[in-house]
Amino acid sequence: MKIIRTLEFHTGTKEEKLPGFTPDFPYIASQVELDYFREHFIPWHWHRAIELFYMESGELLYETPGSAMSFPAGSGGMINSNVLHTTKFRPGKGKNVQLLHIFDPLLLSGSTGSLIDQKYISPLVMTSHIEIIPLYPENPEQAEVLHMIRQAFRLPEDGWGYEMRVRELLSQIWLKLLQICSVRFQENAAAHPSADKAKSMLIYIHEHYAEKISIARLSSAAYLSERECYRIFQDCLHMTPVQYITEFRIQMACRMLTESRCSMTEISQACGLGSSSYFGRIFRERTGYSPLEYRRKWQDCAKN
Repeated sequence: MKIIRTLEFHTGTKEEKLPGFTPDFPYIASQVELDYFREHFIPWHWHRAIELFYMESGELLYETPGSAMSFPAGSGGMINSNVLHTTKFRPGKGKNVQLLHIFDPLLLSGSTGSLIDQKYISPLVMTSHIEIIPLYPENPEQAEVLHMIRQAFRLPEDGWGYEMRVRELLSQIWLKLLQICSVRFQENAAAHPSADKAKSMLIYIHEHYAEKISIARLSSAAYLSERECYRIFQDCLHMTPVQYITEFRIQMACRMLTESRCSMTEISQACGLGSSSYFGRIFRERTGYSPLEYRRKWQDCAKN
């Protein structure tokens, strides 16, 4: 099991990088120690892989364009394929530790269009209005699935037959999830209508954050009017485009402060935050630290 204390994303998108995720066995098990994350949230992102999780301790809030759900210790759930989501947690209230199974649906189906894919995998993956399947221990049926999720983490990775056993358990969990959300398949609902447009604009921001980004240019990247641009950001991400652009630039500045020796001026310019004085002011407003204080804090943490 991998210990995860930071996340990385593919350049130019906000698809999460999945270290150790290989085509010959597209699966990783990880223990995510959220208190080591520099921010108290995981930025908006998405991935084709299924995210199956269990809260070992602490509490997480998952947000998608269509919902917000809280997961205390002992609960868990599934994030469907390609769902735009963000995660927030509360520091200072004990350790926030999450156990994660992340796997490509092909691990279970074998191939796209196979009988297993048609009957069992695609019906859930392609039902785009099912963004999250929450699991809580108070419900006996859901508690059984939570037990199976934890059981899969106990499989010895160096044991003979490990890959087969993992796939077997994930297949059993998948069948249980299909039963749990069977009623939702009958719902006359659609995916959040703006999620794909939001992704297009996020990609544009991630590719051009070092430049001056006008709302006109951002909206045209997704073939939208400026009014629609504002509406989609508010509906999906619950913030304005300018707020998101600033937050993303601050995230990039945080990374440069801890992972490079660049000067404050170099960082402010590289992140599109203008003068070093403006950078210092806006950075303190968002993080509670000056850029130099932040650099010292996290570089000291890295040494320990």
